[in-house]
Amino acid sequence: MFLNILEIVIGVFIIVLAFLAINSKSLIKSVMFLSALSMLAVVAFVIMHAPDVAITEAVIGSGLVTSLFVFTLLAVRKVAPKL
Repeated sequence: MFLNILEIVIGVFIIVLAFLAINSKSLIKSVMFLSALSMLAVVAFVIMHAPDVAITEAVIGSGLVTSLFVFTLLAVRKVAPKL
């Protein structure tokens, strides 16, 4: 019973974070919402007894993709001309 409620709560938070990531005006906030969404997906995979998928999502989805997005945003801001 408790796991069903927890799965529903995590699912709702994932949907909310997805909408926040899409509708955010700031790119860095969108990246942070996407990172939080990935971490909640890791929790959801652990609850579903899929630890191998959870580890892969944690390493690639939360770690690698987030750092790649942040470094790309920082590089674009350094190269962008000042208006």
